[in-house]
Amino acid sequence: MTILDKFNLKDRVAVVTGGGGQLGFEFCKTLAEAGAAVVAADLNMEVASKTASRLTDSGYTAIAFPLDVTRLESTRELAAETVKQFGRLDILVNSAALDPKFDPDAASRGIAPGAFEDYPLDQWNAALNVNLTGMFLVTQACVKQMLAQGKKGSIINICSTYGLNGPDQRIYIKDGKRVAYKPVYYTTTKAGVMGFTKYLAAYYAETEIRVNALTPGGVYNNHEDYFVKNYSAKTILGRMAKKDEMNGALLFLASEASSYMTGNNVIVDGGWTAW
Repeated sequence: MTILDKFNLKDRVAVVTGGGGQLGFEFCKTLAEAGAAVVAADLNMEVASKTASRLTDSGYTAIAFPLDVTRLESTRELAAETVKQFGRLDILVNSAALDPKFDPDAASRGIAPGAFEDYPLDQWNAALNVNLTGMFLVTQACVKQMLAQGKKGSIINICSTYGLNGPDQRIYIKDGKRVAYKPVYYTTTKAGVMGFTKYLAAYYAETEIRVNALTPGGVYNNHEDYFVKNYSAKTILGRMAKKDEMNGALLFLASEASSYMTGNNVIVDGGWTAW
């Protein structure tokens, strides 16, 4: 087997949650290009269908699934539909997460959006439900098929540099004025992703089910100029990531190229966490 053969995903089936998002689409595309059949799962069926259509139009195998990660029944239906369509389930990418949302009424109350002291309980609970409980439910549903088909598979949990280090809130200052804070739930839940990853890797020690995390740095997505400048100054490479720069690491973790790796974390952050 050559090194390129190790990256080949022919005859593998991959599920990507959050498959309609910017990184979710990139992950689906990468896995499909490597030969896997892909299930693009997303709460927004319109964007999930768009992902699947773009892949099938390019000659790849893909379907869309309307997934609500917070609903037990929905996660079980995802696993069942994947097996129904493709007969197996080999790779799970837990990419679905609640995007940072700031309290729209914060400014009227004289505080910066995202401020910890007044952060709304309902938004905190919603984030925990999606970012941690959702990952728990999806993994629980999908790993049963991996166990049934030979106790082998790869689970990849998407973390964040903010799950490793506290956010530098100074990058949310524009023209000398604070415009926002990174919300407390983001670091808390992403740190939980790392704990979940290590727990599962150890739990499946007597199997060939590998569980790892992929930690992206900031990926450019039409951010304001002030933010790009502030963020880029904190990275060794001096810029934000391009949307396709996580794909190599993802394929590595999904494939046999990482066959001796579990319970670990691949950080792709332009050097953000290196100094």
